[in-house]
Amino acid sequence: MGSKHSKGTTSTSDPVPFESFRVPFSALQEATNNFNKNLLIGLGGFGMVYRGVLCDGTKVALKRHKLESSQGIEEFQTENKMLSQLRHPYLVSLIGYCDENNELILIYEYMENGNLSSHLYGSDLRLRSMSWEQRLEICIGAARGLHYLHTRGIIHRDVKSANILLDENFVAKVADFGLSKTRTVFDETHTNTGVKGSFGYLDPEYFKSVQLTEKSDVYSFGVVLCEVVCARPAIDQSLPREQINLADWAMNWQKKGQLKQITDPNLVGKIRSDSLRKFGETTAKCLAVSGVDRPSMGEVIWNLEYALHLQEPVIQENRTIPIGELLLQINDFSHVDASCSAAQIGTSNSYCDLSSDEVPSPR
Repeated sequence: MGSKHSKGTTSTSDPVPFESFRVPFSALQEATNNFNKNLLIGLGGFGMVYRGVLCDGTKVALKRHKLESSQGIEEFQTENKMLSQLRHPYLVSLIGYCDENNELILIYEYMENGNLSSHLYGSDLRLRSMSWEQRLEICIGAARGLHYLHTRGIIHRDVKSANILLDENFVAKVADFGLSKTRTVFDETHTNTGVKGSFGYLDPEYFKSVQLTEKSDVYSFGVVLCEVVCARPAIDQSLPREQINLADWAMNWQKKGQLKQITDPNLVGKIRSDSLRKFGETTAKCLAVSGVDRPSMGEVIWNLEYALHLQEPVIQENRTIPIGELLLQINDFSHVDASCSAAQIGTSNSYCDLSSDEVPSPR
C-alpha cells in the first residue's frame, strides 16, 4: 500500500482579499450559542477555543482572544494575513475573523480529531491507539505542510505536536501561525528576530544566535518525531533529570542504536526494525546541533516515506517480503529520478508525478 502523501498534491489559489474574511460577531454568537462553555474545546496562549456551526452548516473552531493573553493584536494580524493567502491540504484553513466590539476572534475549519499530542499522551486513554503506520502518515502530512511554507519563505516558528491538528480522516494539518515570520528577501539565509517559540521545541542555535532559518522549524519537528515514537511530552519535569528533555534523552538512546528501548509500549512488537532505524536516523538529523547539518523539510518527507515503506510488505512472485530486503537486491539506483519519492523506488512501471510541492532525494 503506497503512502497517500507520496505525490505531494498541492491545492493553492489566488490570495483572497483580507477584508472578505470578516464575519459579524452576531453570527459567531449564534454559531456557539453565545460561546456556551459546553462548546469549549481548548485553551491556548491566545485564548479560549470553541467549536461551532455557522448558519450554512459549516463546522468551525473559534479562537477567542482573552485580554490578559501574552499574544495580542500583532499575532492576530500575522495569522490572519498569513492564512488568508495560503491554501494547502496540510495547513489548517482560515475561514474568517471578527474584530468587532473589542473582540479578536479567528475562525478555522473544524478538525474533528483534535491535536496530535492528545493522541500520543493525552489523558483520554481511548485516543492513544494510533498504529505506527498511522503515525508515520501524520508526520509526512505535517512535514508537507511545513515544506510548503518554507518554499514560500515562511518560517512557522512554533512547530509542536499541539499545533498539528487531525481531521476526521486523521489527515494532519499544521496550525497556529501567530508567531510565523516571512523572509523579506527570498534568497537571504536567515532573518534576525526576537526569540519566540515553545519550551522544549526551541532550536538551540536560534536561541543563541537570534538568527531564524527554516532549519529552526526542522529542529522543532525533530522533537515532534521524538514525541511520536516515545508518546511523551517534550518536557516532563516529573521525570529524573536525564529524562526531562525528551530530545536529549531520545538521542542518547538513538546514538546507542537502542531507540526501541524507549518506544511507546503500545508499539512494542509492531514496528519493523528497518523502519524504526530509518525513523531514528531521520530524527537525529533534524536535531543536529548546527542548522547546516539538518535536512530540508523536503528531505525529511522523503526519509519518512521511506520509513513508512520499510514498514509495509511488498508482494513479489506470490510471496511477501519486507521492502528493505527487496531494495538490497537492487544494485544500481542511478536510473531512478532523484525527485521520485521513496514510495516509487523498487516498484514496477513507476514514474514521477511532479508538482509544485515536489521533494528532493534524501541526504
